[in-house]
Amino acid sequence: MKKVLFTLLITVFAIKIVNAQIAQSVFFEIGGPGLASFNYDTRFTKKQDGLGMRAGIGGFKVDRTSVTAFPIGLNYLLGNNTTSFFEVGANVTFVSSKQTSYSNNSSSTFTSTFGTLNFGYRSQPKANGFTFRAAINPIIAEGELFPFYIGLSFGYKF
Repeated sequence: MKKVLFTLLITVFAIKIVNAQIAQSVFFEIGGPGLASFNYDTRFTKKQDGLGMRAGIGGFKVDRTSVTAFPIGLNYLLGNNTTSFFEVGANVTFVSSKQTSYSNNSSSTFTSTFGTLNFGYRSQPKANGFTFRAAINPIIAEGELFPFYIGLSFGYKF
């Protein structure tokens, strides 16, 4: 059931994106919902501000542990169609981690989901060009709140 709802949600977003000809950007993020990720962001209207979404893929490898993350979320840009915006949002990140043992080359896999909120600054041009984002991203995982997690991103708006 969760897979069906997730597929339906992605399909609705894709249809909306294709029909709108709207502000879109790609960016690399350190920290934030994707840990270390490449992302796509778009608005749902033809305005520079307002409601939008982001989706990405990321991860990292340390020693014999690899982590893969898939962040997806909704965000809202507040501003008067300028180049500087206050961004608020909510995200869900699906995480898969694989750890390989030194002793017998066996591996174990761990999967989880966590939520993040987004309160930050976004700078993006009215037309094509460089984008920058900085945010505080409180993490909500397994009933715990971790309030002081940050994210920085650099990208290109087209």
